Amino acid sequence: MKHKNVAKRGHEKDSGHHKGDEGAGIDRKLHDPVADRLIPLEPLDLGKIQSIDDLVRAMSKTAFTGRQLGEAADVLEAMARDQECFVVMTLAGAMTVAKQGLVIAELIDRGIVNAIVSTGALMAHGLVEATGRSHFRHNPELSDEELYEAGYNRVYDTLEPEQNLDDVERVMHAVFGGWDSDEVMCSYKLNRAIGAHLAKRELTKREKERGILKSAYEKNVPVFVPAFSDSELGLDYALTNRERDKKGKPRFRFDPFEDLEYFAATLLAQKRLGIFTIGGGVPRNWSQQFGPFIELRHRRGGEDLPLKRYHYGLRICPEPVYWGGLSGSPYSEAVSWGKFVPPAEGGKFGEVFVDATVGLPIIVAAVLERLKKKPAGKKTIQVAN
Repeated sequence: MKHKNVAKRGHEKDSGHHKGDEGAGIDRKLHDPVADRLIPLEPLDLGKIQSIDDLVRAMSKTAFTGRQLGEAADVLEAMARDQECFVVMTLAGAMTVAKQGLVIAELIDRGIVNAIVSTGALMAHGLVEATGRSHFRHNPELSDEELYEAGYNRVYDTLEPEQNLDDVERVMHAVFGGWDSDEVMCSYKLNRAIGAHLAKRELTKREKERGILKSAYEKNVPVFVPAFSDSELGLDYALTNRERDKKGKPRFRFDPFEDLEYFAATLLAQKRLGIFTIGGGVPRNWSQQFGPFIELRHRRGGEDLPLKRYHYGLRICPEPVYWGGLSGSPYSEAVSWGKFVPPAEGGKFGEVFVDATVGLPIIVAAVLERLKKKPAGKKTIQVAN
């Protein structure tokens, strides 16, 4: 079905109404939607639903956010089945406090996600789970003043006891204690060291827990934290250097550009790229700037590089586009920046405007059911040395 050009004023064609009648309707020729190859929607029949995947597939044939969620599962499945696609997952928001950490660890363990870019807070709160500690439901009868006095840090409807973060500090103390001060630190190296510590140490029964950094270490998945200083981990690093000052020891050195270079080298080694974004913020922008970074190295620096962009994109975020922020910006906007392959050239995208604590587990569960019925082939991706 093609759109017809509207006749300009002064050159109106006789369409059944008087010439010059501004705002008048037309005698429409009604189309047949089947002949126009429009896709019909289908009622959601719960009597036919036997699994999470059944529900998600049925939702893809409905409307609004339900359809978005169903289509998003198709995009994630496509990334999982593309053996030459390297998938970057970006994480923002309190996803580990909200108990979504094992969903992310599962994606790593299954080989669906090949790199993580996250806020530092999300990784720090994830360490709480990895050391066997818990988060707790907030009792709204307690005021924030009372919570402060008791050492309970509130994240909306959930509490992070301050003693949990003390446990995280003990893990970081052990990791820093084994760090060679001659080696420059960056976030992916430090997160790998934390994962190794969690995987190798002798644990009590309570502490034998799964976690994002442990899974990432075991599956050789690099974890980047671009805004490292904005986190409990960054504060532990700063406090450690102050203690080293007191003892006359050389300070640790941290270079965030080692993260940027390693991330770029890793993505350049791949044939196709996908990105799976929870929320937005720094992790999303830092990961998506890969395309412009490579273009600038080529255009300004004269480097002979392939101008790579992301082929797949899936994001779960309720942020509306009209605020103008990065978190709510659609993939179509990012195409203009050279970050994504447009759909006309094979780009495949899904965008779900819903709370990630609702959308993430449903989408992932549906895709895992599909992969159980029909396993994906082994990925042929590479991680830079």
